Amino acid sequence: MEDAYVLQLPDRKFSDLYLCFCGYGKCSPLHSFGPGIRSNYLIHYILEGKGRYQAGGKWYVLQAGQGFLIEPGMPIYYEADEKEPWTYLWVGFHGQRVREYLEDVGFDKGRLIYHSGQGEELKELVLQMLKNYTITVKDQFLLESCLYRFFSILARDISHPSAQGHGTDNLYVKKALGYIQDNYGHPIKVSDIAEYVCINRSYLYTLFREHTGSSPREYLSDYRLVRAAELLTMTDLSVESVAYSCGYLDTAAFGRAYKGKYQTTPLQYRRKYQQEQEEHRRKRKEMTKEFGAEDR
Repeated sequence: MEDAYVLQLPDRKFSDLYLCFCGYGKCSPLHSFGPGIRSNYLIHYILEGKGRYQAGGKWYVLQAGQGFLIEPGMPIYYEADEKEPWTYLWVGFHGQRVREYLEDVGFDKGRLIYHSGQGEELKELVLQMLKNYTITVKDQFLLESCLYRFFSILARDISHPSAQGHGTDNLYVKKALGYIQDNYGHPIKVSDIAEYVCINRSYLYTLFREHTGSSPREYLSDYRLVRAAELLTMTDLSVESVAYSCGYLDTAAFGRAYKGKYQTTPLQYRRKYQQEQEEHRRKRKEMTKEFGAEDR
């Protein structure tokens, strides 16, 4: 169960970045969402308590002062702690320039977790949004300004990647990353990426090291394995089908690569995930009996 206050906005006046909904909620023990996907971008910030979040094949244990980003279409799961369930706020948004603005704030290269010491200010801002819920022109402009201010507050604490020398502001790197994300399911090689962006492999390697901190080969392999972890946990595809879907024509090579990253085989990873989910369902069922109500 979640004791929540929610604002939904059906009408949208803006296009670059616009607010879809926001809310503030106190969760009961083990209250969860997922596995599932969202159709909008969504940022949660934890005010009190603890919980955990799964996305991109990774688990994150989070507490007050931290938050997480949900990207549209990405299979995710999150759950309040059993003993110290979290209280959090959230802002859902979309727009033509969302990805650009998120990278400006610091959410680059799959970064989904952040820390911010501005909890009270973020809370007051979301409460202000909840109070101005009409679709009048006045409130639409006010809510839009609140959304940009929300981004401004996050930018104070989230380190900007380019300041660390690992930004993706280089045109060649951006094109290469886009090519990888669009074609990782095919048996592409580093030479294919270099040919696509019209530079030689050596120069591509140098740029990747400078702007992402990894080599093109490492980035491609890591991206494929993260996507594979998602398929293993969110679908019933066979290990062979998962390997093929992520660009591996050799199942044995996929198994070696997967074990190198996750220290377990693909099948063991899936079985462990299923066991964990069964255990969570059991605990939620026990908590439901204890509290006398079904989780929403």
